[in-house]
Amino acid sequence: MVAIEVFVMPIRFRAGARPAPAQYGKLAAPHQHRPDVARRALLIGLGAAAMAAIAFPPHSATAEDRPIRLVALGDSLTAGYGLPADAALPAQLQARLQARGHKVVIANAGVSGDTASGGLERLDWSIGDDTEGVIVALGANDALRGIDPAVTRKALDTILTRLEAKGLPVLLAGMYAPRNMGETYARAFDAIYPDLARQHGAVLYPFLLEGVAGDAKRNLGDGIHPTAEGVGLIAERMVPAAEALIARIRAKRGAATETPAPVRG
Repeated sequence: MVAIEVFVMPIRFRAGARPAPAQYGKLAAPHQHRPDVARRALLIGLGAAAMAAIAFPPHSATAEDRPIRLVALGDSLTAGYGLPADAALPAQLQARLQARGHKVVIANAGVSGDTASGGLERLDWSIGDDTEGVIVALGANDALRGIDPAVTRKALDTILTRLEAKGLPVLLAGMYAPRNMGETYARAFDAIYPDLARQHGAVLYPFLLEGVAGDAKRNLGDGIHPTAEGVGLIAERMVPAAEALIARIRAKRGAATETPAPVRG
């Protein structure tokens, strides 16, 4: 079972491990009230509290303490069509990253039926102010509908350009066109993702459905959307790319907190 970190400042507990109220401090046995003893105990307690305040100043969250917040911008393959929320790709990828020690939260911004152009239209309100990185997984519906690859490329290019302007590192999940769309279409469509990843310096995961596409056991009855098991395989295979994205975010955090060297005259 994967433990999910719950961040509550200034005290942090792992989900499911929050102590019961009685565990915060056991009640002392009943005793006769004596004012002198109570007064002395109060003074000792106040002194100890004062020393503790000096020795252990209030905790303030540093860049390393904060969980890395990602947004997965995609279509039904991201949203988790036909699956419970905790079986969707963002949730399963988050769980695997947390199991490897990463403090990361991935928001699910998948909308079933969305195309790359649809993702572009909702980009600004899908990306919260506290977002530090984005997983872009759009284009499957473009290919299924035979949308001109030039239209898909332009939409994805604009998305990456806007995210780049916000200073947000990106993991771009690629998609392949169905082979029945014809060789010319497939070649033009498939080239979109590696081309844009190079152009914008994004982390590239070449094919989102790697190991799942065409496998009846890992897809729902429609043969398009993965089962929970299929999504699990996708998440497992995406971990290295996601870790590369996290590394870029950590490097950016480190650069932001570095103290400039003194200027010598």
